[in-house]
Amino acid sequence: MKPKKIKGTRKGYTTGACTAAAARAAVTGLITAKVPEQIESLLPNGQQVVFQVTAGYCDDFHAHAVVIKDAGDDPDCTHNAHLTVDIKRLPHQKGKIILQGGDGVGIITMRGLGLEIGSAAINPVPKKNILENVHQVAANLLQQHGLEITVSVPDGELMAKKTLNARLGIIGGISILGTTGIVHPYSTAAFKASVVQGVEVAANQGLDTVVLTTGGRTEKFTLRELPQLNQANFVQMGDFLSPALDAAERVGIKQIIIGGMVGKLTKMAQGELITHARRNPVNTQLLAEIAASIGADEQVCKDISGNETARYAGERMEELGLSTAFYLELCKRIVATLENRHPHKFSYTILVCDFEGQKLAHYKENN
Repeated sequence: MKPKKIKGTRKGYTTGACTAAAARAAVTGLITAKVPEQIESLLPNGQQVVFQVTAGYCDDFHAHAVVIKDAGDDPDCTHNAHLTVDIKRLPHQKGKIILQGGDGVGIITMRGLGLEIGSAAINPVPKKNILENVHQVAANLLQQHGLEITVSVPDGELMAKKTLNARLGIIGGISILGTTGIVHPYSTAAFKASVVQGVEVAANQGLDTVVLTTGGRTEKFTLRELPQLNQANFVQMGDFLSPALDAAERVGIKQIIIGGMVGKLTKMAQGELITHARRNPVNTQLLAEIAASIGADEQVCKDISGNETARYAGERMEELGLSTAFYLELCKRIVATLENRHPHKFSYTILVCDFEGQKLAHYKENN
């Protein structure tokens, strides 16, 4: 019997980071008459990383570049995707930049994703990162001309069939994603071990509180909201709420603060203590029930139930002026779920933020 292969912790790069690198390479070719074989590109988190450019060509008005995604030691279905950018010069359209999706990039067909219906599935952070890299290279060119940037992904439509995109109303291809530019191997045993270690470090320093966050944005949010706490209180748990709570119970932590956005928090409320997107989808019927419990009318609840995203529910509640009540009720459901799993072990506080890291609700148990 072959020994089980141990997964590593090598990080990779997001579709957004690879697309930004391809865009930077293509615009460099447009300006210098040669697409480089490698390009140093700026990530959303501020890092500079060198990417290999596997294909490229250009003439006076067009440039083409391809960067192949390396997802690191936890590859998903977009591992080895060919992130492809074609750039066309727009004569006499000073400063204008058009960023659009081509073949293999999904199209938004439903609300709830923070993108306009009919637009390409290029999320806001990658879009900003692509444009930032282009501006850094093409500042002089843009003083006289514009640029049309088309992102495509060969076989992207096939890749998307292995994702939840269709359920989310993203049709025809993959999404261009990534908030930091880096893919962390969140499903590895090593990452779970680091979460447990973080909880143990807090306890070993005599702290009785841990702040569990789902990612970089939520950690920054909670750091701003809780400046009185020690850095050791904060543990970025990723998708691994269950191992974090098990460790907290074992080492005697008494207070749990959770920082999250509506999607992951809904997973927790429905009992998914491993909250990875590839596991069970968001239970929008639960969100509809919460909306009904705070006074939303029947049609709104039906709309929420029929949608596929938690974000959509939040948007509808905001339109009705019910967002605070909605998030507080969601937090109550989370605490009930966690109390059932760990009865009388912790007191809970939950901080809810939006996709820009702005506070939506602050729930403290028994308040």
